[in-house]
Amino acid sequence: MQTLHASTPDDYAAALAAHSRLLVDYYKDDCPGCKMLDMSLAKFAATAESEGVALLKVKLEVIGEDFFRDLGLRQTPTLALFKDGSEAARLPGFQSPGQISQAVGLHLATADV
Repeated sequence: MQTLHASTPDDYAAALAAHSRLLVDYYKDDCPGCKMLDMSLAKFAATAESEGVALLKVKLEVIGEDFFRDLGLRQTPTLALFKDGSEAARLPGFQSPGQISQAVGLHLATADV
């Protein structure tokens, strides 16, 4: 699983346009749940389900609170799943590796899988 980082809204938009299957991790540094989600994402990345999925990390302290508010984000961590540039699901709070796998299978499945 390729990991990208968005520092600006343009980086964010470019990642959405460039990757047909994208997980977006909205997080901040002083968030214990965010650190736990990082561990889940690392475990998910080692699975077959992660093949062909990119991960975009979007840090509140870098991109700004206004950007988060404009997206309707109410908490960190929040994991969003995008298919072909459109948000398919939003998972607020900590997610286990199994929950991430299940969500990817449900919302980001490809026709040839």
